[in-house]
Amino acid sequence: MLEPSGLYELSAEVPELDGPVLIQALTGFVDAGSAIQLSREHLLANLDVRTIATFDVDQLLDYRSRRPPMVFIEDHWASYEEPALTLHLLRDEIGTEFLMLTGPEPDIQWERFIAAVTQLIDRLGVRLTVGLNAIPMAVPHTRPVSVTAHATDRELLGEHESWLQRVQVPASVGNLLEYRLGKSGHNAIGYAAHVPHYLAQTNYPAAAELLLDSVSASTGLALPTGALRDAAAAVRAEVDKQVGEDEQAARLVESLEQQYDAFLRGREANLLAGDASELPTADELGAELERFLAEQSRDE
Repeated sequence: MLEPSGLYELSAEVPELDGPVLIQALTGFVDAGSAIQLSREHLLANLDVRTIATFDVDQLLDYRSRRPPMVFIEDHWASYEEPALTLHLLRDEIGTEFLMLTGPEPDIQWERFIAAVTQLIDRLGVRLTVGLNAIPMAVPHTRPVSVTAHATDRELLGEHESWLQRVQVPASVGNLLEYRLGKSGHNAIGYAAHVPHYLAQTNYPAAAELLLDSVSASTGLALPTGALRDAAAAVRAEVDKQVGEDEQAARLVESLEQQYDAFLRGREANLLAGDASELPTADELGAELERFLAEQSRDE
């Protein structure tokens, strides 16, 4: 492996920190409802921020697989959305300093990147790394957003109950970072908000609000969520309006509610289980709702 420190550059003045929390908010794998993006943009817009380290994205990204956007106006290229992988230092609402890693998930050199992040964790005395995630699930938007929590040490999870037993999923840099940190004796925890899968392609601020509330609960950080709560209420009202105007969509949501409530009562083995003779499958429900909401968007 090439020297990990060759991937990043520290700022000229690195402050002495007192066991900060590091929030890992990389995007590019799964970000249902854009919850990770909404969370990090909300914190960057509402808290004091300074740059601590920048990564050399040219060594980490495959530009042809996800081409950064450019804007053309009339007769010239007007702008280029340059990708950036950045480690920020922020202060929460009561002045507590914490770190946040933002940007696109690297396409290559995963192990070197993780080694570089681990170097920074050790250099800055990070006491806990918290990863943000958001996944599509067969849950109705009419129920409170839920979250799957996981950690390198079971005691870090507190009262969180598991939603899943054993699953195999494609790896991501964020999840691999948590795994590697656990193997090297570092504390790390992750939260994956459950986004209704028929709303996974739209902004779902309720999931971002829950992610930040979960971080606050496990770390003691005072993170602002008021604007996200207001945005979530507006989205809920709009989805309710669209669903309420279509009887079939309303029946589909009701069926999802029945499946969800049955799961909470312990009658189902998992979120996708159910009596097929009585209820449509979650995939059928999601596909029909996606169709309905897409048609509403086109009509606007």
